[in-house]
Amino acid sequence: MEQLGFEGMPRRLYPCTPTRLSSWLDCPRRYRMTYLDRPPPAKGPPWAHNSVGASVHNALAGWWRLPPAERTVAAAGDLLERGWLGDGFADDAQVTRQRRRWRALVEGYVAGLDPAQEPVGVERTVATRTDLIAFSGRIDRLDDRGELVVVDYKTSRHLLTVDDARSSMPLALYALAAQRVLRRPCYQVELHHLPTGRVLAWEHTAQSLARQLDRAQDIAAECASADERYRDVTGGSQGDDVFPPRPGTSCGWCDYRAHCPEGRAAGAARRPWDGLADPGATVAGEPGTAGELTPSA
Repeated sequence: MEQLGFEGMPRRLYPCTPTRLSSWLDCPRRYRMTYLDRPPPAKGPPWAHNSVGASVHNALAGWWRLPPAERTVAAAGDLLERGWLGDGFADDAQVTRQRRRWRALVEGYVAGLDPAQEPVGVERTVATRTDLIAFSGRIDRLDDRGELVVVDYKTSRHLLTVDDARSSMPLALYALAAQRVLRRPCYQVELHHLPTGRVLAWEHTAQSLARQLDRAQDIAAECASADERYRDVTGGSQGDDVFPPRPGTSCGWCDYRAHCPEGRAAGAARRPWDGLADPGATVAGEPGTAGELTPSA
């Protein structure tokens, strides 16, 4: 999208993260509430699966920051225990079950790692610019295996495939940004799914990374146009023309469900702990089953 300014002045770039671009794709109304409305609407209660994801990511990052001699299996479990977040769970019994489950999963995961193989980065922020966007994001782990490899930890109960790694725009943008920041080849991206112990890897090419960048720029252009029009939006149908809701099954998980009649009509609300794979609990409306999968964490 052409962004006009004063003659001779540089074009203003659209600042974006993977989360911001994905939010627009998922639901423009949720995008508006998250990034544009000030003050933002109140969110619903915290989600237990987000607590799990943050706890696991923090523990693994902390493990790599230990001196190599201290990177033991038990140390990873201890970090998970000490940093455990308890928001969104049904009760103390569920907290205990989940903490024990994830301690075992984290310990099992690090048991397969070489503590002496130092990553290039842990929770590493990378950024890059084009003529249209200023992209930034944080990589869970950046490995050096001759070439750089982007590693993304996954904790959701959603079953992943190699196609998830291949089609992930965030992973591709991380690889491209890592190349440009560190001036080294980076084409392989990996999803490390702790619940199953699977590694889903994909080797990009320069062409496939360029296609993902083009895709990100197209989305960013839509976002930038909507942001500009936001100043003239007064709400109601006019607002919906720019930021229409996209109701569907995911509305049950939306933080802004209380402010969206279309989302409430799309299906039942999810309980804060319904995203957990927890044999001790059931999903509302689906007794004794795991229920619908949540968005990947």
